Amino acid sequence: MQWLAHGFHGEMQYMATHGTRRARPAELVPGTVSVITARMDYLPRDTSPEWQAVEFDRLARPGEAIVSVYARGRDYHKVLRNRLARLAERIAEEVGPFGHRAFTDSAPVLEAELASRSGQGWRGKHTLVLDRNAGSMFFLGEIYVDMALPPSDPVSAHCGNCSACIDICPTQAIVAPRRLDARRCISYLTIEHSGPIPDELRPLMANRIYGCDDCQLICPWNKFAKKSTLPDFDAREGLTGRTLAELFAWTEEDFLRRTEGSPIRRIGHERWLRNIAVALGNAARAGEGGAHEALATRAAHSSELVREHVAWGLAQQPAG
Repeated sequence: MQWLAHGFHGEMQYMATHGTRRARPAELVPGTVSVITARMDYLPRDTSPEWQAVEFDRLARPGEAIVSVYARGRDYHKVLRNRLARLAERIAEEVGPFGHRAFTDSAPVLEAELASRSGQGWRGKHTLVLDRNAGSMFFLGEIYVDMALPPSDPVSAHCGNCSACIDICPTQAIVAPRRLDARRCISYLTIEHSGPIPDELRPLMANRIYGCDDCQLICPWNKFAKKSTLPDFDAREGLTGRTLAELFAWTEEDFLRRTEGSPIRRIGHERWLRNIAVALGNAARAGEGGAHEALATRAAHSSELVREHVAWGLAQQPAG
């Protein structure tokens, strides 16, 4: 409630709409007595042991588009929800019918807090859940049940004096340990935010067009991050190692076809172009050839939102 009072949720009005139900499971699903938490690793199966360095290197190539690792494969909502449903079926086979409802980032549920209180890990200073043997590169899910289950113990925190995630955040969105101002977070700006991206934050986005992984990439615990065993999270062709100009040229039909079954589709083509226009402007400032030419192709776009960000991008000139 303090976080909401500070306005840190930005445009995410749903965070405030549900009020205390988010923190009181039995108000959301009457009859809930216990919560089963689960996590699912999502690093692609072919992830290099040096994956953190590989991802950071993308920032040194301003003409390359960076999509957050979690979003390069299939929409995790569908994958994890199906697995939670199967787990509930397995439980029912053992104990008989029981009341339950599964969630994964799709309802007013305090997922990270439930996960940390149930021993899945501790809340890192970036607010994400960290595990000593798996880092933070995993999705969370829950099953609310009407059975009284013995609670599992939380684990102790192991961040110590480390502040790497706070220090590296491009926009300084982590305003204090375990306190995030979403209004400054690149993941929020590129995914949740629907309007113009604040001018002062645009240069800080660099070539990130969907999400941001920096606070996880720098975290020492993520050297223990586990690869997924599922093909679902393998990177799709077209979302990794592609140029900004290539992705900016996608028509709406291209966008819908290439993001089918992907979490990226939810932002729509207009915001996709908005995000890439900012990245192209940053590439132009970094001296990337062809950035202005790519931007010019959308200068007369039907969307005022896209035109505004294209105009900003075209105004960017190489330093010096």
